[in-house]
Amino acid sequence: MSQTVGLYIHIPFCSKKCAYCDFYSLDTCTESNWDVYLKAMCHHFKETAGSLVRQVVDTVYIGGGTPSLMGAKRLRALLETVAKQCQLSSNAEITLEGNPESLQDVSMLKKLRRCGVNRLSIGAQSFDDDMLALLGRAHDAQTAINAVNAARTAGFSNLGIDLLFGLPGQTADHWEKTLKAGLELAPEHISCYGLTVEKGTPLYEARDVFNFPDDDAQADMYLYTAEALRGAGYLHYEISNYALPGYLCRHNMKYWTLEPYIGLGPAAHSDFGGRRWSYPRSLDAYITGVNTGDTLADYMEELPMRDRAGEYLMLGLRTSRGVSGNHYARTFQVGFDAVERRLEAQQARGNAIREGDRWRLTEQGFLLSNRVIGEVLDAL
Repeated sequence: MSQTVGLYIHIPFCSKKCAYCDFYSLDTCTESNWDVYLKAMCHHFKETAGSLVRQVVDTVYIGGGTPSLMGAKRLRALLETVAKQCQLSSNAEITLEGNPESLQDVSMLKKLRRCGVNRLSIGAQSFDDDMLALLGRAHDAQTAINAVNAARTAGFSNLGIDLLFGLPGQTADHWEKTLKAGLELAPEHISCYGLTVEKGTPLYEARDVFNFPDDDAQADMYLYTAEALRGAGYLHYEISNYALPGYLCRHNMKYWTLEPYIGLGPAAHSDFGGRRWSYPRSLDAYITGVNTGDTLADYMEELPMRDRAGEYLMLGLRTSRGVSGNHYARTFQVGFDAVERRLEAQQARGNAIREGDRWRLTEQGFLLSNRVIGEVLDAL
């Protein structure tokens, strides 16, 4: 019997490394780098495809980095390899991430659609030019608007934009204007992330120089976002993600519902066949490993289903769908009573709600999710 699986492809190249970015990416890339990497990725997928014989790939997510920099010709070669080596669903969701400055050419965007890309995720981050400059972004607000308009002209009907709040010096008024600007573009999907200042980034090194919004201010921004987007018809389907009905990101839902996925590229992770593994954060190590046939994974573990009980709770409570007590007991062969008592305590505080057999977090619970989910997991 066929099963569905997601495919994540990491493209680690950027035109410029942003001040806050902790993802594995490189801001130095030549044409030869692209071609060598593309060859390695296609070879690796051919080697991997044997394990997908009984699976249908129904989501492909090309992330980075800035995958849109690879161009339509290379992207077509990559997706043709995928289509030839596995069962690619006829209605597969194929997402490409891109920064606005690399999505200005309508002709190139039309070629992306012909390659099979049917969903774009555009890293707008803000519609405030001062904020964008502070973050080290390579675009301004108008460039982001132009990217959305170009994508619509090219025929894309499934667009997502990413936005950040909690930025240095950002006020409630700044954030409200950015969110309003995003809504005016009418994307099908909006991701709104609170800025996390990661060690090792330029923004972290300069953190004492900036005036970041405090916890209360960020909480107000979060709750305002949920209210404004709900009023505009968006479903708040995951802590940081909103979508119009029918436009949830199918690939990301695999992560939150413990469905199988395979990742390719340096720093990519996989969860497939009862095992979880990852590849090193090194382009050279990845390419060398693929070309020599050496073991690529720098981490691997077997994960029996019973050991996934905590992950089911942790990830499921991040979504509006929540978790099911019956599914939990049946799937993981453990009782749900202790977990339910914790959820009942959260319900009394206004952080959780029960709907039939399912439990989910409220908007307030989402805001306090780290603490709330941590207290629920204590039941284990």
